[in-house]
Amino acid sequence: MNVWIAIGVTALGCYVVKLVGLLVPAGVLERPLVRRLAALLPVALLAALTAQQAFADGRVLALDAKAAGLAAAAVALVLRAPFLVVVVAAVAVTAGVRAMTG
Repeated sequence: MNVWIAIGVTALGCYVVKLVGLLVPAGVLERPLVRRLAALLPVALLAALTAQQAFADGRVLALDAKAAGLAAAAVALVLRAPFLVVVVAAVAVTAGVRAMTG
């Protein structure tokens, strides 16, 4: 039964956050600080999620094939490769490291 309580509280929380977002006056959303934060927040969240997925295995730091693929993608980005090439490089390096390490 505790799972259903958590699901209900989460659903209610999501609804409240959405409602608060709709009730914010338009003038507040036009402030330079709010606009800058709104532009930077998705990038920060994506970077945090990428780091967590690449370097964590539960509660342990793990340097494995995912980290090698991320490093390959970073090198491709530094070399200004097109997005598709970045993705292919990351996938190829990750698959190659996994194939070599078992």
